[in-house]
Amino acid sequence: MSENPPPCPKCSSEYTYEMDALIVCPECGHEWAAAGGGAGEAGGTGDRVVRDAVGNVLTDGDTVTVVKALKVKGSASGIKAGTKVRNIRLVDGVDGHDIDCRIEGFGAMQLKSSVVKKA
Repeated sequence: MSENPPPCPKCSSEYTYEMDALIVCPECGHEWAAAGGGAGEAGGTGDRVVRDAVGNVLTDGDTVTVVKALKVKGSASGIKAGTKVRNIRLVDGVDGHDIDCRIEGFGAMQLKSSVVKKA
């Protein structure tokens, strides 16, 4: 988009770069949505709201419960309904996967917010 992306709002690094619709800081790892002008920087938390299957607003660090059984490629058993997932991170994922998490027994993966409920 632009020649010089804005500096990182967390660590003030000037070495940020654009990756798809995000601006990424290589020094601290912070990612944020690229605003059209300079107007989006004042908000800080962003304009995007992620809601669970029931309609509750999700935030980084929440604990959620899986509401339906999920098949996992490469695994004989899938993720059962009722599995608790702690310390989620909201991301702009691929194909609607907007939760980045670690599930005990499966490892790191991404989930869709439509298959979880805030605990």
